[in-house]
Amino acid sequence: MKVGKDVEVSISGEADLWIALAEVDLLARSAGFSAADTARLKTAASELAQNILKYAGRGRLCLRLLDPYLQAGACELVAQDQGPGIADISAAMRDNFSTGGTLGLGLPGVRRLSESFKIDSKPGAGTVVTARFSRR
Repeated sequence: MKVGKDVEVSISGEADLWIALAEVDLLARSAGFSAADTARLKTAASELAQNILKYAGRGRLCLRLLDPYLQAGACELVAQDQGPGIADISAAMRDNFSTGGTLGLGLPGVRRLSESFKIDSKPGAGTVVTARFSRR
């Protein structure tokens, strides 16, 4: 596992989403993540990138490998945008809540897929979602 290697993709269109998923796949596999763990990461990355596109229009997605000796082969996925922010985070974290006409399963799904999940958002100032995953 290469510690400290990051993948960062600017998200401003659907093509960027596919580039991000390919990069996440490559980095996860090279770090020894199983096919199932790689699929978890790609699912979370896809949900977060789609949220960036739908609600903010642009942002960035970063996958960072963490020290395998301290984090047991963990990685951190960070999605950041400068969009409108989330007015009610607790509502946004409930299944089937959506302000965008979707199923409302994205953020709660990412939380379920990850071992650690944090969301920081302020209306008018954007959103940062950080999720940690480890090899199972």
